[in-house]
Amino acid sequence: MDPEILRSSFAVVERRAEFAVKYFYSHLFRHHPELRALFPADLPQDMERQRDRLFAALTFVMDGLEDPDLPRYLRDLGRDHRKYLTRPEHYAAVGASLIAAFAVVAGSAWSTEAEKAWAEAYGSIAQLMMQGAGEARHHGEPPWWDAEVVSRTRHGDDLVVLTLRPRQRLTHSPGQYVSVSVPHLPCVWRPYSLANAPRADRTLDLHISRVEDGLLSTALVRRTRVGDVLRLGAPGGRLTLRTPPGRPLTLIAAGTGWAPVKALLEQLDTAHEARLFLVARDIAHLYDRPALERLRARLPELAVTVITPAPGRPKAQATERLLTALGNRAGWSRHDVYVAGPPDLVEEVGAALPALGTPADRVFHDPLPPTGESRPRPVGAAEWLLDRPPPAWHNPAGRAPGP
Repeated sequence: MDPEILRSSFAVVERRAEFAVKYFYSHLFRHHPELRALFPADLPQDMERQRDRLFAALTFVMDGLEDPDLPRYLRDLGRDHRKYLTRPEHYAAVGASLIAAFAVVAGSAWSTEAEKAWAEAYGSIAQLMMQGAGEARHHGEPPWWDAEVVSRTRHGDDLVVLTLRPRQRLTHSPGQYVSVSVPHLPCVWRPYSLANAPRADRTLDLHISRVEDGLLSTALVRRTRVGDVLRLGAPGGRLTLRTPPGRPLTLIAAGTGWAPVKALLEQLDTAHEARLFLVARDIAHLYDRPALERLRARLPELAVTVITPAPGRPKAQATERLLTALGNRAGWSRHDVYVAGPPDLVEEVGAALPALGTPADRVFHDPLPPTGESRPRPVGAAEWLLDRPPPAWHNPAGRAPGP
């Protein structure tokens, strides 16, 4: 396959993304009506969210065509897609409809060469995803894990910490996420970070921030109770600890981006030199302060900086304070840096750190696509940081973790 042909033809299609998505689903369900049951019931009214998801995933693949980690990502994606009860024949159906949609939308920009390149590329993608699914089955991994809610702690009106106990052991690394579904919203899955390192009792913590008009986040925050059973997808994500012993590290967390950072801190050795920048829209939104104090007591080499706006000042001041605080610290060339928070915050901090001295390949984060939660997009990076975070903060792999 020719990467340049793929990218140039995709650029044409991307300009008409909404029409491409509508055509794709219409073609798929017309030729394979049995697949309609695998998609959320609200799909026809939700094309903007589906467009964002589909094109975010395709953009991630286009950006990573020469990335040696792309095959691993695709195998993980196939492993995770088992929760949708995906079978090999479904991949062929999706591929045919995707190429049909691209051909119509691209118009005169479509060519025999473009169709051949996309057929080869999709065939490789599907093969790697099916390989990942097959490996998971071979190792006895279930398509999903049923997990009982054993504890529920509410923080204000729009945030809850749920503790779950999976009925089968779910093996994960600190910093990873799982996708979550509830029984009364079939086919609706959203990613959330796991907020703890593995425990002997197998329990898992999720920090759920409600998003306005978000079906799943609202259900989890306002309707879920102790004793309810949720479904969890396979763990994924790349925000895992990779810093060797003896090298210092910095962790930056905004809002419920605290969840994966907390898990990473739990993994650290007591002698590890680390510094934490914890950002909140105001003091009241530092919802997990007891856990923070326990970590401080266990990690004597942990330096903590809490950043909020000054009393009476605009919320956007926290953004300025964070960047100023980072600039006032030394030793960035020695540190690995882990960042979790809204996508615009991750991007902004990731762009600033190399200028401070941190090599770009030692800045670790899990950039995420749109989750599809229905909310107006804020105007700028400050509002992304300080407004209530969508579930995208928490969770899918690479650029690839709705309501």
